[in-house]
Amino acid sequence: MERIPLGNTVFEGRNNAYLIPGDRPTLVDVGVATDVVRQDLHDGLDALGYDIADIEAIVLTHWHADHTGLAGELQAESGAPVYVHEADAALVAGDEDAIAEEQRINERRFDEWGIPAEPLDELTTFLTGHEDLRGDDVDVTTVTDGDRIAAGNGELEVVHLPGHAAGLSAFAFEGDEGREAFVGDAILPKYTPNVGGADLRVTRPLATYLDSLDRLVNLDFARAWPGHRDVIDDPAGRARVIADHHRERTARVLSVLDEHGPADAWTVSAHLFGDLEAIHILHGPGEAFAHLDHLVEEGVVERDGTEYGIVDADADVDELVAVPETKR
Repeated sequence: MERIPLGNTVFEGRNNAYLIPGDRPTLVDVGVATDVVRQDLHDGLDALGYDIADIEAIVLTHWHADHTGLAGELQAESGAPVYVHEADAALVAGDEDAIAEEQRINERRFDEWGIPAEPLDELTTFLTGHEDLRGDDVDVTTVTDGDRIAAGNGELEVVHLPGHAAGLSAFAFEGDEGREAFVGDAILPKYTPNVGGADLRVTRPLATYLDSLDRLVNLDFARAWPGHRDVIDDPAGRARVIADHHRERTARVLSVLDEHGPADAWTVSAHLFGDLEAIHILHGPGEAFAHLDHLVEEGVVERDGTEYGIVDADADVDELVAVPETKR
């Protein structure tokens, strides 16, 4: 397996594509549809002795453009099938109804979160100004948890890990160090993946993501190859660190409500993150919402209209956000 670093100045940065050589050369994730990233991918493949036409399968971890944007044009040139989890397939395919539904959900959430007019205009301008990053439509082949895909000289097993995105999936394989996986943005080596704002279709986003972190811990992969930056040598440990981060953030959300009284998601986000711009106008209140929503479901906070207030001041945050134990 070979990692191909890709640039990305629009979103989190430093994307990865992965080439699995062998009888069925396979790409895992492909980067955003910009000229710079397109050149990065072509140069990376050329350095490994491959052309686009050599690719026989493309596997996508989730629907976000920085992982899927070039898939349509690569498929057109190579004829390769493109595999993606069924929950994200319609968005990757460019299905107009699915895209319209996602936009309706976003608009409803933006109103519920209380995003003021000026930052909302900035966010809308940002999102509409980057629609071309999705790239060409894709003829997708859907997969679901437990499916196996022939890749290289072996196979990949689909491991559904929703939270950051509804269809986010890892792809497990036998590696040099034992069982390894391409994990997309399920866990990242430096940042914590956004939950709540990255895919507004996900119901109970924090609880869903915590379940995925628990599953990652129990799978106990020897190494994880993320969608951004460098390899993760202790995936279970990293998953526990991220879960602990969310426990701390839950405590901070409760502190904000305790100190300032009932507030909407935008106001809580402002106390957590300060001023926001561009894509973070989506991710900030989305993250706050994920925690507020979790607290509502756990009976600690209640929602009245757009505002959230504490109803159980004695709640134990350690019980609300459990950190999974590493299985060794």
